[in-house]
Amino acid sequence: MNERFHEIALEVNGEKVSERVDARTTLVDFLRERLALTGSHVGCEHGVCGACSVRVNGAVVRGCLMLAVQCDGMQVATIEGVARTDEIADLQQAFIERNALQCGYCTPGMLLTAQELLSSGGVPSREAIRAYLSGNYCRCTGYQAIIDAVEAVAHARAGAQR
Repeated sequence: MNERFHEIALEVNGEKVSERVDARTTLVDFLRERLALTGSHVGCEHGVCGACSVRVNGAVVRGCLMLAVQCDGMQVATIEGVARTDEIADLQQAFIERNALQCGYCTPGMLLTAQELLSSGGVPSREAIRAYLSGNYCRCTGYQAIIDAVEAVAHARAGAQR
């Protein structure tokens, strides 16, 4: 038996998936190349930029640092799956309104990470938002618009008037 390839069964965006994968295949490569879910991007390949962010069992992780075989039996949600649920519709709209996306390369990771922060409730300070998003690099916006968008959604969700 060739131990380089493994059968995995997982749930991706609510759908059961069974595949035979090379043990060295990263989760982001598996999602992009095998499942054609290209919303998460391959950036630094060192877990630094956040472009490859996805959710595994509810937590945002770096898809370039996790192997697909590690996800056997787990639930994976990509930006495509999360966006379909309308869970981040307000964040997406705020990013559009505040020009918090330009090239769009970092946007999926930013949205997933921002949603993870906002899901805890309350209105985080701008410093807390900045710190939480600090693992996601953006080379286009200068971050101000992103922080503005996340802050606006936090206030709106909390029912605060801005």
